Amino acid sequence: MDDIFTQVREGNAFHVRVWLDNTENDLNQGDDHRFSLLHWAAREGRTNIVDMLIQRGARINATNMGDDTALHLAAGHGHRDVVVMLLHNKANINAINEHGNTPLHYACFWGFDQIAEDLVNNGALVSIANKYDEVPLDKAKPFLTKMLKDRALALGQDLSKIPFKDRSWLGYKTRSRDALLSRHPGIDIAQLQLVGHVASTHSGETWRGRWQDNDIVAKILNIVECTLRNSRDFQEEFPRLRIFNNPNVLPVLACCNQPPNLVVISQFMPFGSLFNTLHGESGIVVDQNQALRFAIDIARGMEFLHSMEPMIPNFLLTSKHVMIDEDLTARINMADYRFTFHERGKEYNPAWMAPEAMLKKPSEINMKGADMWSFAILLWELETREVPFADLTPMEIGMKVALEGLRIKIPPGISSHMSRLIKICMNEEAGKRPRYDMVIPILEKMKLSS
Repeated sequence: MDDIFTQVREGNAFHVRVWLDNTENDLNQGDDHRFSLLHWAAREGRTNIVDMLIQRGARINATNMGDDTALHLAAGHGHRDVVVMLLHNKANINAINEHGNTPLHYACFWGFDQIAEDLVNNGALVSIANKYDEVPLDKAKPFLTKMLKDRALALGQDLSKIPFKDRSWLGYKTRSRDALLSRHPGIDIAQLQLVGHVASTHSGETWRGRWQDNDIVAKILNIVECTLRNSRDFQEEFPRLRIFNNPNVLPVLACCNQPPNLVVISQFMPFGSLFNTLHGESGIVVDQNQALRFAIDIARGMEFLHSMEPMIPNFLLTSKHVMIDEDLTARINMADYRFTFHERGKEYNPAWMAPEAMLKKPSEINMKGADMWSFAILLWELETREVPFADLTPMEIGMKVALEGLRIKIPPGISSHMSRLIKICMNEEAGKRPRYDMVIPILEKMKLSS
């Protein structure tokens, strides 16, 4: 099969679908010019592939090396159906590229009247100046200029020119990922440039660093002795953590298997964990709407993990094991997977664990039901902004939850819908807890009504 970028350009939807079904393939990777698959599908007007990529979690506002988004390319090549699809999926309508041009600049320049009108109707500003001090209306033919100006005025736009220098309000640029990140599963530890110590935890030492000009995080597992068997098990288990085709799962990019060092490498997340976001100094304001977005992201990621056969074992869902990406997407961190040889019989985060998970053998636990209990604790945490059982030690929490019936208390002020959902997800009988595909529509309905 030709490379995936060629398949997308040529519109081979079947081959693209097969490629996306492989969990190790990263749909947000870029080619040599950082064109993502969505960039090429939008540029070529491959509507069905654009839809497929969006449904699989392609980043709508990722930029190539020229800072073009998919919307720039669709607008500049006259693909109105793709433009509409991107707008419906929260494309940044006033994004600027390296020349200062917005999608509206290109629609006007190339005379795509209907696309230009669609853009203005959806909030595109007609007065943003590019690097050359040209606004979109300067690029349009006279009749289109008049029509767009009249429409903008009717919508209440201020037609005063917005200088190119006033770009800070547009936010972050999100580049498509380097394809090299997903091609090298096993590497030499000498290739890593570890530049800063991030944290010391029971599971290992975490460092921030650089690898192939990308910001990464390397976690050096904390093990008493790295035996040949441990090294072999590590090599066998880590490939299942390379899940690149779901936007709510943060994959392990690569590993270093060089005893005594066993290292898992993942992409650097600027805002850190959800735990840090809720209880630390991340700088993110988590309002009710954002909390629900995080909850939906986590539920979608867990639904995907539960769909895998066999399921990935030894992963405990907690706010410490969910990372927040630069676009405020919550992603389940596969680097926090517990290898079979690692920390056997030890539990450091019992506050999020189902009581039966602390009492039964792993083979006797309903893992999907146990995960749903953990998700209920996360929902409570998102709603209250409190750490569960913060006044107790981990050992006390484990004993009291497992043996004495200790449970989180839902305080007044939480909506009746959320309170009911938390209680349902914490049913004492694991088999009666809902599945994630049942929970997601409930959360989405809450978000729409919030």
